[in-house]
Amino acid sequence: MSALPPRHSIVVIGVGNPYRGDDAVGRLVARRIMESAPPGVTVREESGEGTALMEAWENADVVFLVDAVQSGGAAGAIHRFDARTQSLPSRFFHYSTHAFSVAESVELARALDRLPPHLIIYGIEGADFSSGEALTPAVAAALDEAALRIRTEIDSLPHPTNPSLPHPTNPSLPRPTNP
Repeated sequence: MSALPPRHSIVVIGVGNPYRGDDAVGRLVARRIMESAPPGVTVREESGEGTALMEAWENADVVFLVDAVQSGGAAGAIHRFDARTQSLPSRFFHYSTHAFSVAESVELARALDRLPPHLIIYGIEGADFSSGEALTPAVAAALDEAALRIRTEIDSLPHPTNPSLPHPTNPSLPRPTNP
């Protein structure tokens, strides 16, 4: 994991189609994070369209994007990618109910030099993308775990205005040794 800057502008983006089964999981994770998001964290829901994603993360220092993936792995498996340091494996995002997959959107933003300084992508392995609003049991079980992982990363970021102070939403976190 790359070192992250102090919390200045953090955006969480949940991607998906709420009417295509497991594809809704990204939006549902975003909603779960919104329930307890600390001050300074913006939570958004997006369809996954490339230019909309670039607009959603514009001017953000740290972006967490979560979407359903289908790579052949076990339903509910959670994958984490640092999109600034690695290309997204196209096999993870080859199935998409969006016109453009998240991987294609990220690579377009990379080519246009419009990636945020830190872009962390969580992919939750889906099983059923047919019409309907229900998640499969394995994906529903992964929803809380993915939200917890993202929230833990947010809470581990240094204090927004003074990195030598403890984090305001989690004072028990250690102070950074090299701010």
